[in-house]
Order: sequence, then C-alpha cells, then structure tokens
Amino acid sequence: MVSPIDIQKALQGIEYPASKDDLVGHAESQGGGDEVLEALRGLDDQQYDGPTDVEAAVFH
Repeated sequence: MVSPIDIQKALQGIEYPASKDDLVGHAESQGGGDEVLEALRGLDDQQYDGPTDVEAAVFH
C-alpha cells in the first residue's frame, strides 16, 4: 500500500493546480515507485489544487 509520504516525495516541486496527467508525469520524472504511479493513475481526470486534494482523492 502506498503511503502519503511516498506520494508527496514523488510530487515534490510540482506546481499546482495540476491535472492527473501532470501529477503522473511529474512522479515518473522524480522516480516515483510503482505503487505511487498506480495510485496517481487511478485518480479522476480533473485538476488538483494542492497536495491535500491529491491525498484526499487517493485515500478516500
């Protein structure tokens, strides 16, 4: 299971608002692990305003 810390590490430095594709691309470029990338790919295709929005979408 992916942790919030892993997701935030993979998204460090991204500028918000960001789309799902932006999040996945950034995490890939930061060397995000398979679990992180899988979690981000499972997000709804929308804009995310910050790390709290991303965590809420992944974990709720």
